Amino acid sequence: MYKILRFFLFKLNAETAHHFTLALFSFLIKIPFVKSILQFCYAVEDKKLERHLFGLTFKNPVGLAAGLDKNAACIDAFGAIGFGFIEIGTVTPLSQDGNEKPRLFRLIEDEAIINRMGFNNAGMKVVRENILKSEIYSKKSNHNPQILIGGNIGKNKITDNELAVDDYIKCFKELYAVVDYFVVNVSSPNTPNLRALQEKEPLKKILFQLQEINQQQVKQKPILLKIAPDLSNNQLDDIIEIILDTKLAGIVATNTTISRENLKAKNSTIKSIGAGGLSGKPLTQKSTQIIKYIAEKSQHQIPIIAVGGIMTAQDAIDKLNAGASLVQLYTGFIYEGPNLIKEINMQLCK
Repeated sequence: MYKILRFFLFKLNAETAHHFTLALFSFLIKIPFVKSILQFCYAVEDKKLERHLFGLTFKNPVGLAAGLDKNAACIDAFGAIGFGFIEIGTVTPLSQDGNEKPRLFRLIEDEAIINRMGFNNAGMKVVRENILKSEIYSKKSNHNPQILIGGNIGKNKITDNELAVDDYIKCFKELYAVVDYFVVNVSSPNTPNLRALQEKEPLKKILFQLQEINQQQVKQKPILLKIAPDLSNNQLDDIIEIILDTKLAGIVATNTTISRENLKAKNSTIKSIGAGGLSGKPLTQKSTQIIKYIAEKSQHQIPIIAVGGIMTAQDAIDKLNAGASLVQLYTGFIYEGPNLIKEINMQLCK
């Protein structure tokens, strides 16, 4: 069924297709029997799939990566098709339009996407309201494992790096009551100079201050760091040291890459697209190698959420075998649809 839908969606501009799909999902999920059909077709219910991590119980280990539902406008629909957790955002304090269009491109022959969205989102207050209105949030009081919500937070484009910590703190405080865990995003290539915050001193400043606020709460929330796949081993060693020093809950590995190596698409096509982060199949091996490096170098002390190039169930299993505890889908979901979630969970049930 999804392949038919994808055929028509891929005839549209990539960003138009994205917004159309979210709008369609948001409309359909309000029809009771549609939700039941989606759950019947795609959701896998099995206690074997539960994962206990960061003091949380994940219904299953397959999550939606940040970037697809930036404003938490569609989390009920994503929950219905089988995701065990949904990461919204990246969320910034103020709403922002992001970079100029066009800014989202498919490389179909590579099963990849290039984006330079630039943290386009409605701002933290709107996102908070959207979460509060969701059915998933309203069920949080139940004792049974529920679909968890992660909050991926960043800084506004107009905020200087020297003041970036203030933006992260604002988002942390605003979303604290409505998300189950946080991800600090300093690794997107699409906000000018953002990746400079991955350097040791500015990163420690952000993480230490967030942890200080976190420790003042009655119930602390897990804070994770999302890293780029373009880091050297020395930089990864610094990241590991910082994670351990700041007692962060874990790492999300990895974000999109600025590399354009070994692509099947014509050089002229890639050049015409220009800058942006590449995701999808070309990232599969690179992401897995980084996960393996972090897991081994940290002696498996740091829990890892794997994202990047998970296009098949085997890709997900490879990342779990490399040292990840959970996985997230983005480009693989766009190309393969909700059946990929089901296939991964079915394989993990065996």
